[in-house]
Amino acid sequence: MGAFTVSAGYARGILDYAVHRGADKEVLLKAAQIDAMQFDNPDNRIDMANYQLLIGAAKLACNAPAFALEFCNDTRFEELSVVGLICQSAPNMGAVLQQLSRYAKLVAEVDLGLGDERFSISPEPDGLWIVDNRTGPDNFDELTEMTFASFICEFRRHFGETPFALKLQVTHAAPPYMAEYDRILQVPVTFGAARNAMQIDPNWLQVEVTPANQYLFGVLTERGEALLKELDDSTKLTAKIEQMILPHLHTGDISMDQIAEQLGQSRQTLYRKLKAEGENFENLLDELRHKMALHYLSGKKVSVNETAYLVGFSDPSSFSRAFKRWTGTTPGEARGGGGCGSLRI
Repeated sequence: MGAFTVSAGYARGILDYAVHRGADKEVLLKAAQIDAMQFDNPDNRIDMANYQLLIGAAKLACNAPAFALEFCNDTRFEELSVVGLICQSAPNMGAVLQQLSRYAKLVAEVDLGLGDERFSISPEPDGLWIVDNRTGPDNFDELTEMTFASFICEFRRHFGETPFALKLQVTHAAPPYMAEYDRILQVPVTFGAARNAMQIDPNWLQVEVTPANQYLFGVLTERGEALLKELDDSTKLTAKIEQMILPHLHTGDISMDQIAEQLGQSRQTLYRKLKAEGENFENLLDELRHKMALHYLSGKKVSVNETAYLVGFSDPSSFSRAFKRWTGTTPGEARGGGGCGSLRI
């Protein structure tokens, strides 16, 4: 599993919507490198990289450059995630925002840097703004589009023409499908801004959600807390194992048995925990080698042969073959600047 993930339920919503619009399911799954079995449980996690591939494939298959906006306009959030149900049973829209900020990573994990809140309210001279605090805000335009389109479209579905969004700021450039921005979002948009944020009517926070159901709200938030704990535990386990491997990576001699022993677990227990997260030790080790190889080569402070040694390969030719499998290019090309520019880790 990669660093960040998306809920299988939400990713399944993307898949089903694209298929409904005429895309071939098997073609989409193959393009996104996703096994259909991952969708059996909506609380499973899909790697963010595969999710991005899925959206890209859906846009192409449906001939829909504005696919992300259209998906939000046509799909109810509560049908995709427990987070939508939690929000629907909250007492007012201020509470909805609080729940979204708390449980947002159950839908999609993002890098928040040193912060812990996905969304914050910012009172400013020109009004009240909801700010999306994810770092690297311009590295996934469709995620930005879906974030704010979900706010706007869900509010419109429930409250009609009640004032809500007034302005929008996004870090990405204006796309060629501006007509869809106008049709779906219906607010002035500033492109190429310094942040992703939405100005709202200040009265919005007090709008009551009807009917509020406190019993259901309690049941759903309990489920949300359990899922958060599972997600946090899995993230901690993967990160802990990577940190345990890293000092020994250059030896090429680190095994699952050694890691299990250091964790005070049996090999089978560790295997089951990793499997439950959709991960296995061999893949985790391979991905760590891949990540560190890119790190060393992009720094241009060590040679290709030294990089091979640092990530645990005694034979440079074996390292070159692995690197070609990881990236589609050679270590020499990557170190020279021709192969790393478009790679994300």
